[in-house]
Amino acid sequence: MPLLPLQEIQLLHNYVCQSVNDPKRIQILYALYDEPRHVTALAELLDMPQPTVSRHLALLRQRLLVTAERSGPAVVYRLSDPRIVDVLEQMRSILREVLERQAEVLDEQSE
Repeated sequence: MPLLPLQEIQLLHNYVCQSVNDPKRIQILYALYDEPRHVTALAELLDMPQPTVSRHLALLRQRLLVTAERSGPAVVYRLSDPRIVDVLEQMRSILREVLERQAEVLDEQSE
């Protein structure tokens, strides 16, 4: 694989990596993968204060990972591209494998 230009890596970091560097934002992305929701429903589902959810949604909107659509008096949020959850699932898979390897190394060291 060719070395990526630093400018492209910086964009990736700014738009995607920084967006998922908070566990609450990851939870929001997973919740929106299941179905579009308004902020109050997200707050209840995730057991977070509504202002916290709103603040995280604002960042995710700014980074274009979620969109907002007015539905009467409420605003409904949805994923801009559900592939972001596929990426998170790949990262979870890597994490599981890393933790398994780590456990194996610790077992070998304790023998």
